[in-house]
Amino acid sequence: MSKIEELRQRREKIQQGGGAKRIEAQHAKGKLTARERLNLLFDPGTFVELDAFVVHRCSNFDMAGTEAPGEGVVTGYGMVDDRLVYAFAQDFTVLGGSLGEYHAEKIVKVQDNALKVGAPVVGLNDSGGARIQEGVNALSGFGKIFYRNTISSGVIPQISAIMGPCAGGAVYSPAITDFVFMVDKTSQMFITGPQVIKTVTGEEVSAEELGGALTHNTVSGVAHFMAGNDEECIAAIRNLLSYLPSNNMELPPVYGTGDDINRLIPELDEFMPDNPNKPYDVYDVIRKLVDNGEICDVATYYAKNIVTCFARFNGQTVGIIANQPKFLAGCLDIDASDKAARFIRRCDAFNIPILNIVDVPGFLPGTGQEYGGIIRHGAKMLYAYSEATVPKVTLITRKAYGGAYIGMCNKELGADMVFAWPSSEIAVMGPEGAANIVFKNDIAEAADPVAKRQEKIQEYKDQFSNPYKAAELGYVDDVIEPSTSRQRIISAFDMLASKRQSLPAKKHGNIPL
Repeated sequence: MSKIEELRQRREKIQQGGGAKRIEAQHAKGKLTARERLNLLFDPGTFVELDAFVVHRCSNFDMAGTEAPGEGVVTGYGMVDDRLVYAFAQDFTVLGGSLGEYHAEKIVKVQDNALKVGAPVVGLNDSGGARIQEGVNALSGFGKIFYRNTISSGVIPQISAIMGPCAGGAVYSPAITDFVFMVDKTSQMFITGPQVIKTVTGEEVSAEELGGALTHNTVSGVAHFMAGNDEECIAAIRNLLSYLPSNNMELPPVYGTGDDINRLIPELDEFMPDNPNKPYDVYDVIRKLVDNGEICDVATYYAKNIVTCFARFNGQTVGIIANQPKFLAGCLDIDASDKAARFIRRCDAFNIPILNIVDVPGFLPGTGQEYGGIIRHGAKMLYAYSEATVPKVTLITRKAYGGAYIGMCNKELGADMVFAWPSSEIAVMGPEGAANIVFKNDIAEAADPVAKRQEKIQEYKDQFSNPYKAAELGYVDDVIEPSTSRQRIISAFDMLASKRQSLPAKKHGNIPL
């Protein structure tokens, strides 16, 4: 046998992973193999594998005679839409994708190389967790990965896809990364599994209920995207990457979308309901404003009273944060504050301008919110907006009351341009509540308190429930016709393209986590 033939045979064996039976078992679960996933992620023919021949050095228990092709993880780099991306994919067909010392070293090399050259890292997680036979060496491997996740945070985009089990310490690497995808019904994340929970607390819960895609996308907020299968998940990752720069020194790519920057939207002039308490779907507004109505929604199912998504204006990526009147009247609460604050910081880290669409009646009242720390969580939004130096444009469509008006990025929190629709109401609180306080004595002393109250409510509306007082004082830069919103937003971001702002020198701030 020639040396070339030997090389080919060795490589072929490694590419078979755990063998035909285990590959078949992987497919039977509705899952692709590690290599199949990478082939979908990268542009055809561009994936370059690293460390294919790495083997473990564990001799404990039965590991001395155990072969683990590729050490249970496939690593390398390639092109996604002609842009360099690094990736690793854990191979569940090899020792359940468990992480040992050299499995971790392969991932660490990918992280180090990606940071050197300024390229995103995509991790496709499908693992039984730490390799028990390797003990503390496996734990050391996790620590190295977590450290690099943290050092790379805000420098290069880091994307995690949970495409199988992910338990124990393994869940913390995805949690540190910028975006987490999960595949419905075939992926789970949890610190301790159902059996441990039953033993310790007596609770009975299935793996899917405890840590499935639906749970983490709707209840915990750990995951930001949910896909129906592996193919859909990887297509969504490729789409997300198109909205992001390769690193914090670059701007996101610009695409020719073909959507007219001067397009008027006449239907927005009649869009806002006459009744200020009537809900509407803010997605209808967003899709009319952005290029071709296309968005990349982040954390769709979590804290649905606020929307966080990427979209394009004139082909350029913009991060959008919008109150959603369909849920909790668009109030800010603990979960919405966390969701928005993290999204703001993502945008700021990666040079993505921010558009805020405001229709917020206030922070959600109640003992549950107060005891849960709404003050601390709400402060995260204030902090994130104040710290962000990317261009910030705010569009007030209807209600902008009290502290929540500030929390959605008003002038004082650093909004570079504030627009308001004629339907907007900018005040400390709604007219009904304000009239009860400001005109309390007048109402109480009136011959007809009910009629007097209505009169005073209308008086407050005339004076404050409109954008003109704020515009007179310079807190709103312009009151605009809704139909011109797209034009004005694009114009504002064009004007702000050369914005340069530096914060005071410091090691880092102390965000109220």
